Amino acid sequence: MTLAVQQGRRAAQAAEVLLGRIRAGEWPLGHKLPGETTLAAEIGVGRSTLREAIRELAGKGVLESRQGSGVFVISTDLTEDWDVVLRRVSIASVIEARVAIEAEAAALAAHRRTPSDLRSMRRALARRSSPNRSVDEFVDVDMALHREVVAAAHNEVLLELFDGFVPRVRVAMIEMLRLRPIHDYEADQAAHSALVEAIAERDPAAAAECSRAHLTGVHRALS
Repeated sequence: MTLAVQQGRRAAQAAEVLLGRIRAGEWPLGHKLPGETTLAAEIGVGRSTLREAIRELAGKGVLESRQGSGVFVISTDLTEDWDVVLRRVSIASVIEARVAIEAEAAALAAHRRTPSDLRSMRRALARRSSPNRSVDEFVDVDMALHREVVAAAHNEVLLELFDGFVPRVRVAMIEMLRLRPIHDYEADQAAHSALVEAIAERDPAAAAECSRAHLTGVHRALS
């Protein structure tokens, strides 16, 4: 079976050919792909192009290269990139996920925060305290404070998840605040101050509740 691919995007097209054959059942789950030379000839590409196609499918969770053993089929479904998922889902879904992540991070921060973490949070809170900023600037200093809280949880997974949300949330927050500016800025700042103080007092329940209450309000505003 020889399936030649077009000159452009050869590796991507080779990956599509491989995926099609996998989904057609030519190589069931757990089975090993033919050797590199054989497979490259079948698809009509060079070995380097084939290796790139295999890397692409490995990165998407379809194939797995096992040193000394070969390349095996581990899934017939592509794992979507995190950025693609975030672009597709609604902003309300993103905020709901933030509630879960940031409330837990706030509770962990109350347990784990260091004096340095606390100083960073208070500096970020102070930067947020000035209302005389553009909407873009305000959103950036607000997100910086929230990031300091998550960082104080000392959990790399939570921090990476938060950082993944930031671009999607930032755009939505800017759009919302341009249409509906914060009317009670002092109350909003006080809510963030309460979050920082709950972490300072090592009160995980209060920290989680402050985070959850604030983000639930954001969820309502954006929904």
